[in-house]
Amino acid sequence: MDTYVKTTDKTREEAVGALEAALKEAKFGVLWNFDMSATLESKGIQPPAPYTILEVCKPSIAEQVLSEELTAGSFLPCKIAVFEKDGRATISMPLPTKLLAGFGNQRMDQIAAEAEQQLKACIDQVAGS
Repeated sequence: MDTYVKTTDKTREEAVGALEAALKEAKFGVLWNFDMSATLESKGIQPPAPYTILEVCKPSIAEQVLSEELTAGSFLPCKIAVFEKDGRATISMPLPTKLLAGFGNQRMDQIAAEAEQQLKACIDQVAGS
């Protein structure tokens, strides 16, 4: 699986907050801010690192994807993981172009490339690159 990964000197909490702001500015909604580490801890499991998963969606892009292929909805919303190691946050997401490539639909490929470019720009803004 191809992923886009950036590291920042921000803490996980700082990176998540900055990412939520960048996504909002780009008109993506954060549908779910899932604190994976807290959930694991509540089940008596010690997570290997503080870990958050954001589920994000831009309605106009989701509508285009679903109009092309209803079964592509199983790849929505997009997920972005943020985890902390040694006081630095890593931001990671699977590439929409890779996730949707299997449909063999040129229009879907274009839509995925658009979403990917916008999401990468948000991540880059937070990572400072």
